[in-house]
Amino acid sequence: MKTLLKLTLPSCLLLVVSVTVAQTAIADQSMASSLGLYVYPANEQSAETQSKDDYECFTWAKSETGHDPMNPASVEVAVEQPQSRRSGSVVRGAARGAVLGEVANDDAGKGAAYGAAAGAVRGRRANKAQAQQAQQQANSQGQQIEEQRNEDFKNAMKACLSGRGYSVN
Repeated sequence: MKTLLKLTLPSCLLLVVSVTVAQTAIADQSMASSLGLYVYPANEQSAETQSKDDYECFTWAKSETGHDPMNPASVEVAVEQPQSRRSGSVVRGAARGAVLGEVANDDAGKGAAYGAAAGAVRGRRANKAQAQQAQQQANSQGQQIEEQRNEDFKNAMKACLSGRGYSVN
């Protein structure tokens, strides 16, 4: 069974206008403008030439910098795990507990056991805090590396477009 689609003249015109507007919106977003660059055709280049130059400069900048801002590679920064301070914390806690246990109720052994447990908890907390700080530093370094890669790419794009007779900011 065949189904026929009936389109009236107004609906056909609406369809054509919608497609044209969508294509114009896509064409208006050049690669340079997606990077936040303002490009002026100082030598009165046509829109077609400008689009071609935009694409070619984007490709050149990508090959020069090894970076594609439209598809960035993940930045991996090694996170050095902090040295475990647990044993030192346990020993210090046991020593403190032994002294307090001896002074408080003549039982250094029980005080040492409580102190060792408290020292172990302190050590774990300190290690966790150090690990979190190391991860935050690694994240910050990764973000700085990505920002630098983007800036290098923009500079390469600007150089290419300027070399082709465009004013770029």
